[in-house]
Amino acid sequence: MVKEVEMTFDEVVEYVRNKVYVGDVFEISYNRIFAPGEVLGLTEEDEVTGEGLRVGLQLTGEILNQAVEVDLHEIADDLLEIRHIHDGDEIIIEVL
Repeated sequence: MVKEVEMTFDEVVEYVRNKVYVGDVFEISYNRIFAPGEVLGLTEEDEVTGEGLRVGLQLTGEILNQAVEVDLHEIADDLLEIRHIHDGDEIIIEVL
């Protein structure tokens, strides 16, 4: 079953922090970029460096298949939508 919800950016950060796990399918749409992949890890915010919550992804695709780390705070203004699949449950989050 697919569930669609709307969240503010702060709610998205809390959702990712509490509900996204290694091995989940996680697709991020921001600006003109679509980054689908499997979660490799989450890195909490770092007050010393100023980096935000980061999601490590193993990208999936026919042309591009590499590991990347996406800082959610860096893309906050451009974040459009997230699709998350965990244990067969799918949620689509539209960012307000």
